Amino acid sequence: MADPLRFGAPGQTVLVTGATGFVGQHLVAALLADGQHVIALTRDTAAAQRTLGARVRCVMTVDELPVTEKIDLVINLAGARILGQRWTKKRQAALRASRVGLTKRLVAWIGKAQHKPRLMLSASAIGYYGVQPQAQLQPLTEDSPPQPVFMSQLCQEWEAAAQGAAQYGVAVATTRFGLVLGHGGALPPMLMPVRFGVGGPMGTGRQRLSWIHLDDLLRGLAWLARQDGNVAGAWNFTTPDCVAQRDFVATAARLLHRLAWLPTPAWPVRLLLGEQADLLLEGQCVMPRRLLSAGFEFRYPALEPALRSLL
Repeated sequence: MADPLRFGAPGQTVLVTGATGFVGQHLVAALLADGQHVIALTRDTAAAQRTLGARVRCVMTVDELPVTEKIDLVINLAGARILGQRWTKKRQAALRASRVGLTKRLVAWIGKAQHKPRLMLSASAIGYYGVQPQAQLQPLTEDSPPQPVFMSQLCQEWEAAAQGAAQYGVAVATTRFGLVLGHGGALPPMLMPVRFGVGGPMGTGRQRLSWIHLDDLLRGLAWLARQDGNVAGAWNFTTPDCVAQRDFVATAARLLHRLAWLPTPAWPVRLLLGEQADLLLEGQCVMPRRLLSAGFEFRYPALEPALRSLL
């Protein structure tokens, strides 16, 4: 049985956005188990209350929080789903509003609050680094530059909005998530073709896939929340085991006792998804340099044990 997560001294008040999402629900459960008080900022308070339980206080807007409210820790996970609909101008605006707009409103409330949070953990994504050509073998670290493509620009704006809390004395850590593997999220639809025996490489299959097990993501957030030193700035939330997409599929197929022989050509993916197809067909090899340098230990540093724990 996994050790319970520790986010610091019990009895803290933690404001969580995106609490009803795949990661958020597990995070809220871990916070409650650790004796923390949770406030969930959510668009649908009734549905959130049913999902999260009576121990969680649900609010629809930050305006419902009085300026006298003492929030110790903010964990900002909110954001509309990236993959799916094409990135039309309308969709891009919706993605910005759900991330950048919400984060700016959160920071504006922090500016008015009489008691400032000690720390804000604000989600971002490895899309910050843009597209990495398959021939480029140099791993990307927290110091690697962004690119002038939509996903990168969205992450830059999202992180910049979160960093606005620093002017009020709040430490701000932006956590750039890779593909999160767990019972939910992106993994089940990724495995569905493999389960039916029609999985295979997408495009060339050589594109790199940077991932993290949900347990390690939650452990990483808890670890950051416990640190007394400087945690400000960007943190890559990926494992050191950056794999090729075809190897990811082959590993899953082996564990499921299936074949992985049917390739997916690149052109229909590009036709269907447009610019966002680069996220699937080009990929990125992202290393968690800061976590490793600081001594964080992954429970699932390698792909096969990570997938085996979820299948």
